[in-house]
Amino acid sequence: MRKYLVIGAGGTGGALGAYLARGGMDVTFIARGAHLNAMKNDGLRVIRTGDEFTLKPVKACTMEAYSEHPDVIFVCVKGYSLESLYPFLRRAADEKTVVIPILNIYGTGAVMQRELPGVLVTDGCIYVASQLYSPGVILMSGDILRVVFGVRSPKEYRPVLKKIEEDLAACGIGGGLSENIQRDALMKYSYVSAQGACGLYFNVSAGEIQKEGPCRDFYRELVHEIDLLAQAQEIHFTEDIVKRNLKILDSLSPDMTTSLQKDIAAGKSSEIDGLIFEVVRNARRLKVDVPAYEKVASKLSESLDR
Repeated sequence: MRKYLVIGAGGTGGALGAYLARGGMDVTFIARGAHLNAMKNDGLRVIRTGDEFTLKPVKACTMEAYSEHPDVIFVCVKGYSLESLYPFLRRAADEKTVVIPILNIYGTGAVMQRELPGVLVTDGCIYVASQLYSPGVILMSGDILRVVFGVRSPKEYRPVLKKIEEDLAACGIGGGLSENIQRDALMKYSYVSAQGACGLYFNVSAGEIQKEGPCRDFYRELVHEIDLLAQAQEIHFTEDIVKRNLKILDSLSPDMTTSLQKDIAAGKSSEIDGLIFEVVRNARRLKVDVPAYEKVASKLSESLDR
């Protein structure tokens, strides 16, 4: 049986790891503080409409206490936390380990690969609406749970990647191995970046964007601008990403807000640079007009300067 390590047991990693473990996989969570203590003492509870369960016992520990060499590492942290993980990843991974980052920031896999020579680092993304509700409790909003991953070059392919896809499917996790992960990861980025940008600009939850009106129209503009950036990089989507992203958005609980919104509201570190300002920088570099993102970046820059 393949050994899975999930770094970050919050909304994303907690949901993914819980379903893998419930499906019979050997899963260890890297966590800390009250959340780690709650998982070790009371298990990991997942609250999801129509599918609520508690995983107990749970294999969980700190990075310092982990001593195994897993077959697969899912990296489920915020982009600003990556730098601090590299010493641990170099210790835990070996030449047989597959590292799958499923962060919100586009292009993370290539960045991590440079830091982890000799280890296969794919690109990846996850579709899930969930949050760490309280220590030991994951709250999932909506029905979606999909992981998409893949290599950036065909020469990097390994048969184990197909086995990982089979493990995910056996545990009720959709998605799987992508034949064009750069396109598919950018598609996911177009969804999460636009929702975060729209939510922050209007200070609204998903419910307001689900209604026809200014918020929804602005969201459409934001997604369209990511499509323009993709075309400028010769990345071509195989479907209308505006319609696709709206369909996903409409499946969410109306009160759902993105982790970007939650972090900024709480005064925490956030992924605002990679999810919003990076879009504007890339647009200027590629000479693509993105007026909606420019509006968001201008408004957020003013608020951050105060």
